[in-house]
Amino acid sequence: MPIRSRIVGCGAYLPSRVVSNDELATRVDTSDEWIQQRTGIRQRHMAADGEKTSDLALAAGRAALANAGMKPEELDLIVLATTTPDNTFPATATKVQAALGMTGGAAFDVQAVCAGFIFALSVADNFLRVGQARTALVIGAETFTRLLDWKDRGTCVLFGDGAGAVVLKADPDATPQSRGILSSHLHTDGRTYDLLYVDGGPSTTGTTGHVRMDGQGVFRHAVGKLAAAVDEALAANGIKPEEIDWLVPHQANQRIIDGMAKKLGMGPAKVVSTVARHANTSAASIPLALAEAAGDGRLQPGQIVLLEGIGGGLAWGSCLVRW
Repeated sequence: MPIRSRIVGCGAYLPSRVVSNDELATRVDTSDEWIQQRTGIRQRHMAADGEKTSDLALAAGRAALANAGMKPEELDLIVLATTTPDNTFPATATKVQAALGMTGGAAFDVQAVCAGFIFALSVADNFLRVGQARTALVIGAETFTRLLDWKDRGTCVLFGDGAGAVVLKADPDATPQSRGILSSHLHTDGRTYDLLYVDGGPSTTGTTGHVRMDGQGVFRHAVGKLAAAVDEALAANGIKPEEIDWLVPHQANQRIIDGMAKKLGMGPAKVVSTVARHANTSAASIPLALAEAAGDGRLQPGQIVLLEGIGGGLAWGSCLVRW
C-alpha cells in the first residue's frame, strides 16, 4: 500500500496590530476606495517592533500541534516557507525547532515567495511518502511588511504579516479513497524574474531591499498559469472541476481569486477568501485560510480541497487534498 500524508492539524497566528486602508491613506497617496476596487483588501496585520518571523511561525506551529493533539517531540521534520527569514542564515526553521523543544529530526526553510507553502507542503509530503519521516510540521510565515517601500503605493498597500501551519502524519495503510494529500504540482519560470522581485540581497547590494512588482504583468500570467497547474492536478487524480468542494487559493488579489473560481465554474460560496482582512501574506496566506476554514467547520472529512498559488520567480503550483 502506498503511504499518504494526512493533514491532522491546522494553526494560525496574526499579529495584534491591524492597519486599515484609511490608516494607510494618512501616510501614502491612496484611499480605501482605490485599494478595495483593485484588490479587495480592507485591512492587514503588521508585526510589532521586535516581533520576528520565527515568533509568528512558532505561534502558528504550536497552534497546529495543539489542534493535532501532538507534542513537539513527536515531530520528525519542520519545513518552513518564508521570504523574510530572521537572519540570512541559519534557517529560521531551526529557531522554531529549538523553541518548540524538538531535538531530533530536521528543520529547514523553503523559498518560493507566495507559492512557498505549496512548495513546502510538497517537500514534506514527499518525505513522508518515501518513509524518510512519519510526521511533519509545515509552516508558512512572513513579516512581509519589512520588505515594503512605503513610497510605492502600488505595492505597499498589498501586503500583510502572519503565519499558518499544518501538521502532516503518514498513513501507511492508505487506499485510493483515503484522506490526505493526493498530489502536488510545482513550476517555475526564471525568465519572468523581473515581474516580481526584491531589489536587494547579500550578494547584490548587501541590503535587504524592497519589493518591486509589475502588477499588470503578474496578473496576466497568474490566472493562466494557475489554471494549467489546476488542470494538471485534476487530470493526475481523475477528478472533474465540479467534484471540488473547496478552493483555497493564495490570497493575493480578489480579482485573481475570482478569475480562478470562474475558470473552475465555482461560485463564491465554495471559495475560501481571507484577502479582505489579511491582505497578501505571501507564504502564510494559504495556511492562514486553511486554518480559518477548518476552524469554522467549512472543511469536512472526505471533501476535495484544491490549493493553488503563484509568486515571484515566477513560481506557482497546485495541491489536491482529500480532507
